[in-house]
Amino acid sequence: MVLKVCVNGGRTSGVPMTPRAYAVDVLRCFARGAGAVHVHPRDADGRESLDPEVIGAAVRAIRETCPELPVGVSTGAWIEPDPALRVEAVRRWTVLPDFASVNVHEDGAEAVAAALYEHGVGVEAGIWTVDAARRWLRWRTPTLRVLLECMEGSAAEALANAHAMLEFVLGSAWPQARVVLHGEGPATWEVFRRAVALRLDTRIGLEDTLVLPDGTPAPDNAALVDAAVALGAR
Repeated sequence: MVLKVCVNGGRTSGVPMTPRAYAVDVLRCFARGAGAVHVHPRDADGRESLDPEVIGAAVRAIRETCPELPVGVSTGAWIEPDPALRVEAVRRWTVLPDFASVNVHEDGAEAVAAALYEHGVGVEAGIWTVDAARRWLRWRTPTLRVLLECMEGSAAEALANAHAMLEFVLGSAWPQARVVLHGEGPATWEVFRRAVALRLDTRIGLEDTLVLPDGTPAPDNAALVDAAVALGAR
């Protein structure tokens, strides 16, 4: 299984916010067992961006420090609500990440995925519900990985959604793609344990949770990776 570290996400406090900070943080996480990184690159004003210079600076900094680690970024609609402009931004990237996530339920998702694939970037399809999984099955764009993402506010609800999505995956004519299972917020560690038990790829990091498995605050991403490895994510 692969453990991905998600270093910042939508947070603006207590997380890496610059290319140099991403690189330092990721190197520490790699040393502890992370096998890939997912980052939301920020511009000089701290805003998430799909601008080629912003994406390039983040990817370049991480690769120069830790060339062994595959690097992924987000293409979430909150960064650029207009699907056509998201596609245009992707096509202007010159320093390419290894992969990028696309939320299947968002307007224009398949067009963004197609632009990534045509540009040589692996596509991670973000699937939050069984309905989204059904929609993704109609895609014609090849997918590197599917992210089964459990965003519910309680562990019980998140595990129920994880079970439903996995049941659909196993019961469908699922295209060949690796499955990554993870939760966010209060459900993070329960879903994480389920992924480990099933030997699925998963992820951990300050994007998803601010606490360690025992509920104490996580000082940084490296501590979260340490905890994940201790729970069997290697």
